[in-house]
Amino acid sequence: MTSSRRDILTAASTAFAASLFTGNVKGANDRIAVGFIGNGAMGEENLGYAMKVAGLVPAAICDVYQPHAERAEAQARKGGFQPKIVKDFRDVLADPSIDAVCISTPDHWHAYMTVEACKAGKDVYVEKPASVYIEEGRKMVQAARKYNRIVQAGTMQRSGGYFKKAAELVKQGAAGEVTFCHAFQCGVTPKAGFGNPPDSAPPDGLDWNMWLGPAPEVPFNANRWGVKTARFPTFRYFWDYAGGPMTDWGVHLIDPLHQCFNEVMPATIDGMGGKFYVTDNTETPDTMLATFLYPKFLASCESRTCNPLPLFGANQREGTVIHGSDATIFVNRSMCRLIPNDHSKGATVWEDDPEMQRMNVPHWENWLHCIKSRQRPTSEIQTCVRSSSVCILANLAMRSKLRLDWDETNWTVAQESVRPMLQEKYRAPWKLEV
Repeated sequence: MTSSRRDILTAASTAFAASLFTGNVKGANDRIAVGFIGNGAMGEENLGYAMKVAGLVPAAICDVYQPHAERAEAQARKGGFQPKIVKDFRDVLADPSIDAVCISTPDHWHAYMTVEACKAGKDVYVEKPASVYIEEGRKMVQAARKYNRIVQAGTMQRSGGYFKKAAELVKQGAAGEVTFCHAFQCGVTPKAGFGNPPDSAPPDGLDWNMWLGPAPEVPFNANRWGVKTARFPTFRYFWDYAGGPMTDWGVHLIDPLHQCFNEVMPATIDGMGGKFYVTDNTETPDTMLATFLYPKFLASCESRTCNPLPLFGANQREGTVIHGSDATIFVNRSMCRLIPNDHSKGATVWEDDPEMQRMNVPHWENWLHCIKSRQRPTSEIQTCVRSSSVCILANLAMRSKLRLDWDETNWTVAQESVRPMLQEKYRAPWKLEV
């Protein structure tokens, strides 16, 4: 970071903190200027949702891949906005005219950018999973608290009607005493997967060194980047940047359990899996099963990417299932179903309800409301850190071949040999400091 940028950043943070503590915060009629950092597949979607929220203004577009930045700028201009394009995210954070940021970068950037945004006095919308390392997540929460920031995570299902209904049913006792929960996602992947492209020069317009950021320095590889090969880029299948299906889908599948059961973490985590079928150069498993011992129930999370057999109906290829002494509750993005153990009573089903299906725009509306009210949002960062950490721990259990015991008080595991794997490993000059 240059001295001029650092000076601007410090001044902006100090000015914002002064206004906050003197009560000069955004009023109900003020427009919130947002900088969008990372404009790939998820970034494009988030920009689209944000433009549907009255009072929220896309003011800056930032991406290390110029074609993505230009595409996002065109998208915003089509929506009637005039954002500026910024090449370096640090310039977005240093801009006092920007009130908040949306971070839709690859996962390995989430923690650093969130912490730095909080330090700069910006409120944050950050995509899930919260982080790649356990310790990063704790620092994200610390930063939100220390700098009094409103940090909403992209676990948008919490704003969806079906998931709210499931939580309501559980808390009302509709399932009875819950002893087992089962989360799953399935699909079919060609044996060749995404292929085995050789290392090469990065495409024109991509700053590969900045894309890597705190991750290890490696040559460009089309699958490590993944933009050209998948709707949702294949970076998520490399350990340096993400955690594969377990932190991709798994966070969305585990998070409803935390929403239903008051954010409780499991005491013990185990995981097994591997690349049994796919032959490409990605690293994360194509098949995995994780188990979690919560204080009052056992849970499993199943990832099948080589077999598409659905459950609970022809189109239900993912979901979260809560089994109780009186009934089972099934929930995903298309329905919530209450199935009594006494089958003569018949199931109660909520589905095909456009209002209950709405998730993303209400999630953004909630964030905007909380920026103005300074209340904690629906997916406040600590909730996503918890759900993300459970999935990260499942991967660590699989990779270490150890059953892990979670120490909630110290935010670590009892197994000392695994503890170094909880700590972020950043390439110089990047350093995560709250």
